[in-house]
Amino acid sequence: MKLLRLNALSPSLQLPKTAVTIGNFDGVHLGHQAMISQLKNIAKPLGLKTMVIVFEPQPLEFFKGYEAPPRISSLREKVEHLTELGIDYIVVAKFNDAFRSLSAQAFADLLKHKLNAHSLVLGDDFHFGKNRQGNKEFLSDYGFQVTNLHTVELNGERVSSTRIRQVLQEGNLAQAAQLLGRPYSMIGRVQYGDQIGRTLNFPTINVAMNRHKPCLNGIYAVEVVCETQSLTEKVKSKNSNQNGILGYQDGALFGAANVGTRPAIKQTHPEWRLEVHFPEVSANLYGLLMRVTFLSYLHGELNYPSLEALRKGIDADVVKLIEFRQTTPKFPF
Repeated sequence: MKLLRLNALSPSLQLPKTAVTIGNFDGVHLGHQAMISQLKNIAKPLGLKTMVIVFEPQPLEFFKGYEAPPRISSLREKVEHLTELGIDYIVVAKFNDAFRSLSAQAFADLLKHKLNAHSLVLGDDFHFGKNRQGNKEFLSDYGFQVTNLHTVELNGERVSSTRIRQVLQEGNLAQAAQLLGRPYSMIGRVQYGDQIGRTLNFPTINVAMNRHKPCLNGIYAVEVVCETQSLTEKVKSKNSNQNGILGYQDGALFGAANVGTRPAIKQTHPEWRLEVHFPEVSANLYGLLMRVTFLSYLHGELNYPSLEALRKGIDADVVKLIEFRQTTPKFPF
């Protein structure tokens, strides 16, 4: 897979002939996966390379800022999932005033002359260019072979990013996993926080979420793997007496996670955090790239009246989540 930035393409770059699909691909869910499968089926007999164009930020994030729908996937996560699907080129289009002002003709020219597109696979309601003037008919008249992807359904319901956001916000992780085709997870580096958890005797890692706001909110059972090394071996090397609770995958640790804005803590500017507490672990994990997979939803984020009440609440939550791990010997879905 080659990752290209559309606004930084060299004028001398010569790409092979491509079959292209375009969109947000938020979640890279079953509907997106069907689109990729169709793209590959079209590309192979024609000898074309496959290309996916994604927008960053997503258009509604550009127009609405913080009020845009929460993200399912960060750019890193999208790229990872698309790479796993065998895409040859992923092109990141910076969505800004210049890009959104492109005419339909200019956008089609870009596809043809910069990206060497010959075939396109597009969703039902695809529009592009300034004031959404362009559509599939325009591209077909321009000379592209355009294939329409129809709606993908699961159990009689349309698979969409909107639907996945809804079930995640409801805490229905099993349904989200069905729609995504995999358990829901986030990837980010461990960064420095305000270390309030240590004062409550519940040290946490603060994992960067890389999105304006997440689809989740509340307390979860999670398992965490380090993307570069075995997390269990990393912890064991630090303190052999506190090795933590094993996750379901090799090298994974089980944890209790909070996703939210921590209303019980006074903050000048509340911000979304993903914090994970590993029971029976004491280790320096700063800077490590972690994948946090969500296993079970316990309850929404609570506004405790004091830090002491918060400490007791965390203690009770951790006990319940450890019980979940002890009574769930196999991965839950």
